[in-house]
Amino acid sequence: MEHTIPRIILAGTNSGCGKTTVTCAVLQALVNRGQKVGAFKCGPDYIDPMFHSRIIGAKSANLDSFFFSPNTLRFLLAKNGAGRDVSIIEGVMGFYDGMGLTTAKASTYELAQITDSPVILVVGAKGASLSVLAVIQGFLSLCPDNHICGVILNQCTPPTYQVLSAEIRRRFAGQVRPLGFLPPVPDCSLESRHLGLVTAAEVKDLREKLQKLAAQAEKSIDLEGILELAGSAPPLDCGAVALPRFSEPVRIAVARDNAFCFYYEDSLEALTEMGAELVPFSPLAGQALPAGIHGLYLGGGYPELYAQELSENRSMRTSVREALARGIPCIAECGGFMYLTERIGEFPMVGYLPGKSFDTGKLARFGYVRLKAKEDTMLCPAGEEIAGHEFHHWDCQYPGESFTAKKASGKSWDCVVATKRLYAGYPHFHFYANPSFAVRFYEACLEEKHHSGGI
Repeated sequence: MEHTIPRIILAGTNSGCGKTTVTCAVLQALVNRGQKVGAFKCGPDYIDPMFHSRIIGAKSANLDSFFFSPNTLRFLLAKNGAGRDVSIIEGVMGFYDGMGLTTAKASTYELAQITDSPVILVVGAKGASLSVLAVIQGFLSLCPDNHICGVILNQCTPPTYQVLSAEIRRRFAGQVRPLGFLPPVPDCSLESRHLGLVTAAEVKDLREKLQKLAAQAEKSIDLEGILELAGSAPPLDCGAVALPRFSEPVRIAVARDNAFCFYYEDSLEALTEMGAELVPFSPLAGQALPAGIHGLYLGGGYPELYAQELSENRSMRTSVREALARGIPCIAECGGFMYLTERIGEFPMVGYLPGKSFDTGKLARFGYVRLKAKEDTMLCPAGEEIAGHEFHHWDCQYPGESFTAKKASGKSWDCVVATKRLYAGYPHFHFYANPSFAVRFYEACLEEKHHSGGI
């Protein structure tokens, strides 16, 4: 089935070139104009979508060609872009950068190929002049089928842009068009930490910064040109990815606060589309788990930054431990897994799982993996697989051994504590990477509902 989704990819020459700043400036400027905007992030990152969501007032979805089949990826783009005037897709790392040093697998370039989307290249121009043209030429010539049709210069002064834009038109006529620039905007930097950017809730005066960036974008970025290119995107052709609709609802508690905020929104929506009611709660501020729940989802985040507050909330720690002891179905990813261990650093946690979580001082394990079950567990039988991702500086004395994580390089390790009612480990995963995982979690919650006498 074909779907008309006006869309554009904002890609970068490299990490740190300013593509997130440019993306946020463009998103806010379009929202200020009254446009209905869809926002997407290429890759597994959680944080940039949170920035997008703060701007557009709706969820921002992930598009990941390692997690998803081409059809599923196009389906999620069509699903989340439906009814939007334009969808802005932020790239990951440099445009051609993929899973390895010499592959474009899971890159923004591959996403552009799969979705047949026009690409605008964000080029950092600070401290450069003619070299900017060489960078553009290199990106155009490396892979001729690149979909690059526009360029925005970041950290560029007005006089420099005036000269360079004329030269871009002259040298690349018919290939790319200059679509404006962002100069340095004082006090509008978005600080980095761990995984890309800090969470949107933590950036001081975020709304004011975004409005400053949007005002600058109105002055110096060709928003009409961006909308024109987005409107030139061909229809998306994809089949529906069907999820079963259960006749009986379940209630699933989802930890959502500053310590636990890393979720793929499409994953959560998969549960609601099957019939679940998601009940948010805060391990930081709540006194106990919500009443009448049949499942528990503890996502990732930064629990190490809130370890003392989490530890001091003894009533919540007790409530979670008792629920797990009763056998409530639970998914605990990365930070959620750490919360279930005995300690984070020196601070006592739930203590349902053995071992202490500790800071390694570096990336402990990083990158895409295939997760293969070694035994029958709540989410899947032995031998079944799902795509996953790890990115964490902390580790645990007992990270589990129910699954094997394997990288494309061939490196592998055991991970995850899993039982008939639990998935707890560092790897994150997305339900649309293997929808049967979502179905089995829902079925486990139904069993809990019947066992507890729920109606």
